[in-house]
Amino acid sequence: MNILVVKANNRPAAEAVSSKMYETFMEEMKGTNVTTYDVYEEDMPYFGQDLFNAFGNVQNGVELSDVEARLLAAKQKAMDALSAADVVVFAFPLWNLTIPAKLQTFIDYVYQAGFTFRYNEEGQLVGMMKDKKAILLSARGGIYSTPETAPMEMAVSYMRNVIGGVFGMEIINEVVIEGHNAFPARKDEIIAEGLERVKAAAAELQKQTV
Repeated sequence: MNILVVKANNRPAAEAVSSKMYETFMEEMKGTNVTTYDVYEEDMPYFGQDLFNAFGNVQNGVELSDVEARLLAAKQKAMDALSAADVVVFAFPLWNLTIPAKLQTFIDYVYQAGFTFRYNEEGQLVGMMKDKKAILLSARGGIYSTPETAPMEMAVSYMRNVIGGVFGMEIINEVVIEGHNAFPARKDEIIAEGLERVKAAAAELQKQTV
């Protein structure tokens, strides 16, 4: 089983809970076939007109600019990494109510008709990655699981909609650590309990790799 971990936080684990979740997961998965795709270490120019220009230039046999060549190479690398994985683990924080821009760029690279999804005869989206499984590991300092705050949360909910809803992956586990900034007196307890759930998610996945 090929496991891809998409790491989307470049803050040190001592300061960032989602980075600690990533480190905890990787420690538990030692000895398995795990690859990390660090969106902050990869060369990932933002998705935009330069990429569409690159598509046109390739089609017309026109020489690519540096940024166009980088974009096509980055997009292909992300797609290849996703294609090769049986299980994809996303480790990411909630920043300003949503996912980090670098993780959004990864999603933009692979969110492609004919690759991660297709349209059926009724024009509906059909996921093309139903043979893959996913795990979401996320941290948020506030509380976004109450009826009042849940509509504001656009990180885990976005990833669920894209990875599970559009791409069709089966989300087999989801660990969210929240409230450690809202309740500083309980910070260590909240984080420790969440990391135990990360370990449990890794242990469950380990069973499937045997």
